[in-house]
Amino acid sequence: MWIIVLFALSIIIKEKPLKRYLAIVSFSLLVFFTNPFIFHEFMRAWEPEAVKKTELKKKYDYAIVLSGMITYDCKYDRINFQSSNDRLMQAIELYSEGYCDKIFITGGSGEIFNQEYKEAELLKNFLILMGTPETDILIEKESKNTYENAVESAKILKPTENSTSYLLVTSAYHMRRAAGCFSKQGFEFDIYVTDRYSGKRKFTLDQIFVPKAEVLDGWTLLIHEVTGYFVYGIMNYR
Repeated sequence: MWIIVLFALSIIIKEKPLKRYLAIVSFSLLVFFTNPFIFHEFMRAWEPEAVKKTELKKKYDYAIVLSGMITYDCKYDRINFQSSNDRLMQAIELYSEGYCDKIFITGGSGEIFNQEYKEAELLKNFLILMGTPETDILIEKESKNTYENAVESAKILKPTENSTSYLLVTSAYHMRRAAGCFSKQGFEFDIYVTDRYSGKRKFTLDQIFVPKAEVLDGWTLLIHEVTGYFVYGIMNYR
């Protein structure tokens, strides 16, 4: 949006020096924000390091999985998985291989008006359908954002009243904000990041020089998370 506004102004404004300046700035921003290498360097600085399953310190009582990975199609009565579904898929893998005893899913409906379909409940039903015993799945379905994920989860799990061990599972770009919120509520946990954007550095021509439109989506996500992290700090949510 910033780029479009600047480019539009460079067309509308008649003063040649300012017109030229805005055109250069808008083009430069477009090149910068569509460059894969630059984006991945910024994301690499933001995302926590991933760990291998074999590097986990112990077996955990609960893998706490944050929602935000599906939409629900009420017309056809089906869930549609989005890019963050690695949160659930990798939690299932950890559970199946014995790294955690139970899966705890937190998250209700993030929509303002439609509160009928709760994501945690839909995901629980999906896990049961896939063969996971219902006794090994706990959910919290009232929260609407990351802060509420932590608050509502604490009401159920009561982390300050027991010695239960937790593994916090969410997307790498989301982990800083999530970890801050859960720590604030008294949870002690290890982290397990999923769907990382920043992998091994690639010094290839397509990564360094070729613009890619999808990188703009990545920047939108990163700016949202960084902004949310600092706002949560101001609000004393983390």
